[in-house]
Parts: sequence; structure tokens; C-alpha cells
Amino acid sequence: MKLSGSRALVTGADGFIGSHLAETLVKAGAKVRGLVYYNSFGSKGWLDGSPLAGDMELVSGDVRDSAQMQQLVKGVDVVFHLAALIAIPYSYRAAASYVQTNVEGTLNIVQAARDQGGVRVLHTSTSEVYGTARTVPISEDHPLQPQSPYSGSKIAADAMAMSFHLAHGLPLTIVRPFNTYGPRQSARAVIPTIITQILNGKRKIKLGSLSPTRDFNYVSDTCAGFLALAECDAALGKTVNIGSDTEISIGDTARLIAGIVGADIEIESDDQRLRPANSEVERLHCDNSQIRTLTGFRPQIGFKEGLTRTVEWFRQPQNLARYDADIYNV
Repeated sequence: MKLSGSRALVTGADGFIGSHLAETLVKAGAKVRGLVYYNSFGSKGWLDGSPLAGDMELVSGDVRDSAQMQQLVKGVDVVFHLAALIAIPYSYRAAASYVQTNVEGTLNIVQAARDQGGVRVLHTSTSEVYGTARTVPISEDHPLQPQSPYSGSKIAADAMAMSFHLAHGLPLTIVRPFNTYGPRQSARAVIPTIITQILNGKRKIKLGSLSPTRDFNYVSDTCAGFLALAECDAALGKTVNIGSDTEISIGDTARLIAGIVGADIEIESDDQRLRPANSEVERLHCDNSQIRTLTGFRPQIGFKEGLTRTVEWFRQPQNLARYDADIYNV
């Protein structure tokens, strides 16, 4: 399908990746409807103040409401399903809420897509479903290992989504991004945690484990991967990684950011930021050969360039003010 002129629904449009994706779709010529999480303040999350928000139809609601999802999916050509609870530490405390939002919410979306005549769905997974790499790089055939309640809920959500493709012929692709970063990312993520501490003048930076490696991808590349898969009919019925085919440790990432900022730092281990021993994902390194074969997609933003762009965004006082470097967000 072609996205230009299409009608696209983005769930989780108020979030980090969702807001960037909604804007990218508008620029691609799609007519965008965005689901933003209802709140009494009328906030549209990261779309508040977006110059492109006026070009979208933004609807406040909750993906857990099946009747509302039926109405939202009505009349659209494609659904980008990103609405989810994503914070791993909070999933240790409130696992049931992850099942309700991530699993039941996904069920509501795929049921609505089926009931509305077989609307195309791009369901968002996560590299966390793989757990610590057994083989490197990690292909889509890698075993799934639920090392946190979050990843367990996403494994279940992926299975629910794919069941509707196999049982009902729903045109569906499971999109599995590795570690996306960039402007607007949640304060609980490691890169914003490092940047905000340094920019607030701290030189002893509190982090959890420094040895795990991640395959980091700048947010515009993740969005480009979503669009490429949406326009690729050969991706239907498949699970597809989006990643860079590189890896770097958390400790080296912190040192690279410090170099970009021009700060001398000392890293302190903070026990509250450590995952339980068997829950830490020690290594993530994406095999992106499938998306390259299907679509020709390749990341365009190198890690140092992406970090530099991210640091510059955080340097803007109105952006840095939205983050509290003195607390650990779960």
C-alpha cells in the first residue's frame, strides 16, 4: 500500500516514538488520526506544541476500551499500534496493568481491525522479548525469553496479534524495534538519564549496570522503518526487526555522551536502578537483514550524530525543564 493519501491511525500518538511517527506520516502525505491517552488536563503529550498537530485528528481515549477502538479503527486504511506501558522497572510493581494495556489493548485493536473489514495493522513489539542474546546478531528466529513482566506482556501481545493473522487472515506485520532514542524520550530511559544529569551540572552520574550492550537507533530511523514496512506487502504475516546491526555498552554510551557535552564524569552504581539478577538483558545486537531484504531500509543516522542531535534538543531550557535529574523514574 502507499501511505500518501491513506488514512492512518496511530495509537500512542502522544508518546515518544508515536509522536514522531505521527508527524512523519503527516509529512508523507497520510491523513493521521492519533489516539492519545485521556487525562483531565487535556494534554496531548509530546504533540502539545507540535507544529503538525493541527494537521491531525487527535482523539483522547484508552486502548483498553474495546468499543472505542472499534470506532477509532472505522474508516482507516492502516493502524500503527504503539500504545503500551513500556517501563520495565514499573512492570515489577504493577504487572497486571501491563497485561491489561499491552495484551488486552492489542486484542482490542486487532479485533477492531478484523471487524472493520480487515484493516492493515503494524503491531509494535520490542527487542526486550528476546532477552539476553544467545546468538549474535539477534534474528527474528531467536528464542523469546520473558525476563521481565514487561517483556512477558509484549510476548503475549505479539502472539495475540499474530493469531489474528493466522486465524482470520488479518493483514498484519509485527514490527520489532531495538533501542530507540532521541528527543522526547522518557526520563526513565538510560540516554535521557545520562544527558539530563550531565546538563544539570552533575559530575557523579548515577546508573545501573554498565556492562549490558544495546543496539541504539535514532528515532527518525525507527519511524522510517515503520513506514517502509507499511508500504511492503511482502512483510505481511512477518515479524521484522528494526535495528542498526551494532552494539555498545551502557558505560561506553555514558562516556560518549560526556565527550559530546564536554564534561568529565564519574559513574556511580545506584542499587535502585539495577534489575533483578535474572531479569537484566545483558546483550542486544540486531540482525537487520530481513528488513534490508524486504524494503532496502538502512539506518541513516550514526550513533554519535544521533546523540549530538539529542543533546542539542535537551540543551534547550524548555525541554530540559520537563525532566527531573534528581529522581529515578520507574
